[in-house]
Amino acid sequence: MRALALISGGLDSILAARLMMDQGIDVVGVSFESPFFSAEGARRACTALGIELVTVDISDDILALLDAPKHGFGKHMNPCIDCHALMVQRTVALMEELGASFIVTGEVVGQRPKSQMRFGLQAVARESGAGDLLVRPLSAKLLSPTLPEERGWIDREKLLGLHGRTRKPQMELAESYGIREYQTPAGGCLLADENFARALRDLVAHGQLSAAEAGLLNVGRQFRLSDGAKLIVGRNHSENEALFRRKPPGDLCVKSTDRKGPVGVFVGERGEDEMELAARIVARYTGARAGEVVPVQLWADDGFSVSLDVEPLEPRRVREYAI
Repeated sequence: MRALALISGGLDSILAARLMMDQGIDVVGVSFESPFFSAEGARRACTALGIELVTVDISDDILALLDAPKHGFGKHMNPCIDCHALMVQRTVALMEELGASFIVTGEVVGQRPKSQMRFGLQAVARESGAGDLLVRPLSAKLLSPTLPEERGWIDREKLLGLHGRTRKPQMELAESYGIREYQTPAGGCLLADENFARALRDLVAHGQLSAAEAGLLNVGRQFRLSDGAKLIVGRNHSENEALFRRKPPGDLCVKSTDRKGPVGVFVGERGEDEMELAARIVARYTGARAGEVVPVQLWADDGFSVSLDVEPLEPRRVREYAI
């Protein structure tokens, strides 16, 4: 008997998989990747558990969800119910290919104020198409029996009845298993981060949302230059390297040609005023003093290039453009 377990790298999903393994179930982990979360924690968790991991990129699906999620957002830009339903739906589609009979998640009744209340759990099971093949081992005794329980594929008496926000029972169970490494609760999704969500709302509001641009939102300082243009400026060497690496082909690089300083990435319409403003903001972070002239180059992969001699923008005005 094989089950597919959604693994985030967090403690709950690890314990849910382990409870199934204790009942002799062959567990295969499934994890998801997008600009907002990675499968790195799941890879470490599955290695520790000694199980196979399948990763699925759902970037396009998540971007589509952000337009108008059926069940709305959480505190920030996290469409958790719709996102969970999407993940389970994509896992359902893998069942036949991977020879699995049911699906396992680490959801706990009442742990989250919306997505893990009973109506949220029911919506995920219903809208994903998993129905009663979706097992939540950590809270199973508080929920209606699923098909695997009714048919005796797994023993309901060996499942748990956890509820609420306390994590003490999970930590005690992890200790008994010798599990010590796992992600912090809700620590893996950028959509639930206040600062990231603010930058993402700006991108959505100005029609610039794409997987590539979303992938730059957690790097550097973010500035809104106009309705059609924005700027990202690295804060240190590693962020400068990340901006060079991740910059979409259509975006401009912005950098002083004779001073040490940050890399900027210019996103959007290449208006003269916007490009000059971007150059002045980048010049501000080179250490140049007010009134000094700083040569700055803007260039793109398509051959576009322009050099500007600009004065650094005053710190007060720089803050006015910060997202």
